[in-house]
Amino acid sequence: MAQATVDSGPDLKIVVIDDDPTGSQTVHGCPLLLRWDAETLAAGLAHPSPLLFLLANTRALAPAAAAERVRKICRALRPALEKAVACGRIAGWLVVSRGDSTLRGHFPLEVDVINEELGPFDATLLVPAFLEGGRITVDGVHRLHGQPVHESPFAQDGLFAYTTSHLPDWVEEKSGGRIPATAVDRIGWRELDVGGVPLLRHLARLEGNGCVAVDGASAPQLATLAAAVRTLVASGDATLDARPRRFLFQSAASLIQALAGLPPQPLAAAALAALRRRRGERPLPGLVLVGSHVPLADRQLEHLLAEPGCVGVELEVAKVQRLLEGPEPVRLLASLELAWGQRLADVLAGGHTPVLFTSRGEARCRHGQERRVLGLALAGVMARLAAAVAPDLGYLISKGGITTHTLLADGLALEQVELQGQLLPGLSLVLAAPDTDQEPLPVLTFPGNLGDDGTLRQAWRWMETQAGPP
Repeated sequence: MAQATVDSGPDLKIVVIDDDPTGSQTVHGCPLLLRWDAETLAAGLAHPSPLLFLLANTRALAPAAAAERVRKICRALRPALEKAVACGRIAGWLVVSRGDSTLRGHFPLEVDVINEELGPFDATLLVPAFLEGGRITVDGVHRLHGQPVHESPFAQDGLFAYTTSHLPDWVEEKSGGRIPATAVDRIGWRELDVGGVPLLRHLARLEGNGCVAVDGASAPQLATLAAAVRTLVASGDATLDARPRRFLFQSAASLIQALAGLPPQPLAAAALAALRRRRGERPLPGLVLVGSHVPLADRQLEHLLAEPGCVGVELEVAKVQRLLEGPEPVRLLASLELAWGQRLADVLAGGHTPVLFTSRGEARCRHGQERRVLGLALAGVMARLAAAVAPDLGYLISKGGITTHTLLADGLALEQVELQGQLLPGLSLVLAAPDTDQEPLPVLTFPGNLGDDGTLRQAWRWMETQAGPP
């Protein structure tokens, strides 16, 4: 197999526009921005990490709103990148639209907007493999633990459903036929295993921003792709008479690590768990939020609530839905929040970990926009409740992308967080500093589709004992 050792030179900045805040699942030591004003972007681009994440949270939005948010980000990003290059802070940049490894999200809408604002690009490489979560692509078919992903519950998502796991066909379906399957180029696993000049030649001849579906079943395959991309982005290849190329990426988390080539994270899992805040010698209590409602999250919640140290506090979705449909929803919702907040305080006072969760099952909504409004309202309630007790917490575990983004951006009102690394594969811990008078609060960002039935309980145990894995 070809060795993926070629680097483009110093200071290539990989900018990741992340459609929910859990996409930094394979990396560490980089900032995750929740704002994109000029000052915040400049600070992010000046950070020594080769990575910069912009948490767009577009999966929570309707298509038009998602497109507008990505457009605003790109229009703020372009002058910031130009300035960073001009002053020598960075030598160049790549942009990645990080999407869900179970193929949910606004594709190709977001990459279309990025191409309009930051392009033109020679090709968009579609690389949904997330090896750490058991999501691989072989012969163009995307699989979850060996099962074609369209056969999983994720493909029945109320907002982002699809009917095929074959990526060219999926592109045709998601584009409404605008991009036919026959127009989707492919880079297969055999080509990645060989690497070298044939792969460089394939990438070098791409033009016109066609879509390329890329296999990925191992870290060496993705590293080979990343090395070839970086070679061509930096200076082209004289032997192929190839000019420097411009590539756009729609990918899951594994390719981001391959592109960045980061060393192992400096903090082991036990050291991450030990970041739990203390008051004097006493460790402060934790709080778990579960907003995700996929079947895996339901099972994980059930296992966690079986722990004697955990007490559930249910946020009744039907009540919230009725209030949103009636008069004075803000006032009545505030009254409900007071009751839920008191319940959280009682559980904490009793020496247990409160687990704040939305009622299980997917609420019946008349249309997609109603579903989005309800989801954002529920996330807002959870964020406000968590923020109210945050000064007295040692750690937070937040499960679900919309839940986590709303917690960080709105509940804790943060401009950015610092990613420390993964407690478990794909399970990232960030440090949030909502109050400069306190130590940063460790927040475990837990995707809805990650792990097995016991992973949430395992993560809670490690944070609670501050021990990490044996």
